[in-house]
Amino acid sequence: MSMRQAMRQMPVQTGRAGVARGEAARAPTSDEACCPRHESGDTGSALLEAALTRENLKQAFRRVRANKGAAGVDGLDIDQTSRHLVTAWPAIREQLLKGTYRPSPVRRVTIPKPDGGERELGIPTVTDRLIQQALLQVLQPVLDPTFSEHSYGFRPGRRAHDA
Repeated sequence: MSMRQAMRQMPVQTGRAGVARGEAARAPTSDEACCPRHESGDTGSALLEAALTRENLKQAFRRVRANKGAAGVDGLDIDQTSRHLVTAWPAIREQLLKGTYRPSPVRRVTIPKPDGGERELGIPTVTDRLIQQALLQVLQPVLDPTFSEHSYGFRPGRRAHDA
């Protein structure tokens, strides 16, 4: 299913009217996060299907590979994970679609900070980073336009220092 098809299946406006708190009134927000819409049967599966398309996963894998991250708790690097997913991916995909997938714990690493302190990092497995990237690529274009113009953290083309 293409992103365009997934977007067509989404209602134009869902949920209840947003509550403004010190900013301009917001667009309506979705109740989906707190209350699944059982009456319509739509639980976001179209977006999940879009995230799990072969093309989106290929793009996500290229992105994860380009980041050259370390192995997670499973000890598998990017090449080892690539070989592992040849056989493991169908079961992982099925778990994702059923809502039963559970990410692996993160590997804890402490790195030095420039000021002399330490910073603790959590390194996910390459498989979990692939899934996160695939979801990001589908959800970010949908959700980012709904965020406040005053929000700068973890947004494409923005950074906290620009706030």
